[in-house]
Amino acid sequence: MDRRDLLKMIVAATGAAMVGLPELVQGQVPAAGAKSLFSAADVATLDEIAETILPRTKTPGAKDAGAGAFMARFVSDCYTEKQQATFRAGLADIDKRAGGRFISLTPPARAKLLRTLDAEARKRAVEVGDTGTAYGDKAMPHYFTMIKQLAIFGFFTSKVGATETLQYVAVPGRYDGDLAYVPGTPAWGTS
Repeated sequence: MDRRDLLKMIVAATGAAMVGLPELVQGQVPAAGAKSLFSAADVATLDEIAETILPRTKTPGAKDAGAGAFMARFVSDCYTEKQQATFRAGLADIDKRAGGRFISLTPPARAKLLRTLDAEARKRAVEVGDTGTAYGDKAMPHYFTMIKQLAIFGFFTSKVGATETLQYVAVPGRYDGDLAYVPGTPAWGTS
């Protein structure tokens, strides 16, 4: 039995398929006909926002990982109605602040707008998890916190982020308790 078949059996046995794991495993592309709250234009905007946060450099960027599609699917499937409404209103607010469409801004103008939103979000002190949502029934975080956290989460949990940006060794690997650190070496995508 190969590793892929084993992972499929584990997913089926644990019920992880109910939360969208097949899309994560298969490149984060929503299945045809899947319920989504986002249009193709919304996904394109989310891709551009994520790419502004995590741009392509010598390593792949957020668009290479399909971060926009991931965020749309995650919000549609995993956020509460209140969280979904906050996220979608935030996406509309970004376009409004951009004077029409975020994607029509130049890269420096995109970065400036997102830095402004990040500063606003930092003023709203709400502790959030990896996916940008508050723990329990706490206050709703700023919508940009949600967008930024999902972009980061989606990128680094993608195949592109984990294997081409981070170092990756397929599990099970070996334990090395005395691994030498070389300055400039990327962080590990596995533990």
